[in-house]
Amino acid sequence: MKMEYPHILLLNPWIYDFAAYDFWARPIGLLYLASILKSQGYKVSYIDCLDRFHPGLPRRLPVREFGRGPYLKVPVNKPEGLRDIPRRYSRYGIPESLLRMELNRIPKAEAVLVTSLMTYWYPGVFEVIRIVRQMIKEAPIILGGIYATLCHEHALKNSGADYVISGQGERAIIPLLNSLFGRQVSPLFQAECPGPAPFFPEDPDSYPYPAFELQTRIPYVPIETGRGCPFRCAYCASSVLNPKLLRRSPKNVVNEIEYWHKRYGVLDFPFYDDALLIDPEHHIVPILEDVLARGLKVRFHTPNALHIRNFSHELALLMFRAGFKTVRLGLETAVFGGDRKIDNKVDREEFEKAVRYLKEAGFSGKQIGAYLLFGLPGQDYRLLELSIRMVRSLGIQPILAQYSPIPRTPLWDEAVRVSAYDLSADPIFHNNSIFPCLEGGFSWEKISYFRGLVRN
Repeated sequence: MKMEYPHILLLNPWIYDFAAYDFWARPIGLLYLASILKSQGYKVSYIDCLDRFHPGLPRRLPVREFGRGPYLKVPVNKPEGLRDIPRRYSRYGIPESLLRMELNRIPKAEAVLVTSLMTYWYPGVFEVIRIVRQMIKEAPIILGGIYATLCHEHALKNSGADYVISGQGERAIIPLLNSLFGRQVSPLFQAECPGPAPFFPEDPDSYPYPAFELQTRIPYVPIETGRGCPFRCAYCASSVLNPKLLRRSPKNVVNEIEYWHKRYGVLDFPFYDDALLIDPEHHIVPILEDVLARGLKVRFHTPNALHIRNFSHELALLMFRAGFKTVRLGLETAVFGGDRKIDNKVDREEFEKAVRYLKEAGFSGKQIGAYLLFGLPGQDYRLLELSIRMVRSLGIQPILAQYSPIPRTPLWDEAVRVSAYDLSADPIFHNNSIFPCLEGGFSWEKISYFRGLVRN
């Protein structure tokens, strides 16, 4: 007798914030779970509260270059503790009425998976959980993602979810669902139904492609060639979220790019990796050589920044030929040598050489940007100004990356010590839009000054 598999709803929540924009933002972890569940026989539905293309939106939203664009937004009340911030606070995403309509439209879910991203976006997570609980009373709600991992205790106490997963969802979700529904599962999570090869959490090549086909429209497809990072930068949680660097084979990566390009006509592929250029000869170089060998006319983008030390003239040429259009460098500060406290990723000569290689390969200054951290605990703003001017002197774009304090990172304790906000009590205060570690508190004058330097 054929086994009936439960129906699982996967839900990407709203954003509540002072500002939000779709700079190639997709819940890739949740969509990986969707495809894994499908491969294991589960029935899945997907609701994206950040859907820019939902046919029920009150107005059509513009699509900007390379598939990016604004979200629909409505003003909402600011949370307690942020009322003094002189900015409008909004909910970004589809109207609540559309979420309720979608929940009524889909078959009744027997479990609901909710993801989470920024720690300070939890109000959107809590709100969708509240609505789901109201409309699908019997279904257990499972919360995962970055907020659920970094602020696990806060999520357990306050989210309203029945289960909160900390860490890699791909490892936890199949055993949890099978225990909820009384199914047996082998140690290797082998499928009990016809379908793809068995899924092994420690083998990224065994993962089915993320289920981007569940979206209303596919303006771009983010690519993860691997997870984790060998660096341990003071401000970054990559090593907390993914303690080991696990990478897919180059062939597997290019197979996925070719799949989305040829089957769905996708042109734009932002890389989500934190360590894309590490060991280039065995990873990014064969990936790009295979892209060229297959004649794939696509466009690549690097919103997560590239490690500058790994650049060579040959790599820059290969990137240009393969179709890179947006190149972001992880500079963070133009303070080098022993005074560089936040990381040890690059020196001045390496940075200047990387820029020269990229320009010689054919990239314009507008295509190349260098991230500079703004709002660090104890930051010397004279050095930030020098960093901006140094980047501009090389003819590329300085990009301010507003610092957000992240629990369990090396810089966290210092952030807690200097901030005027109680960062440990409430993740709402991690919001980089309020500059929680800015000396003297939030200051439009200081923020506007540095933004003006970047523009001019």
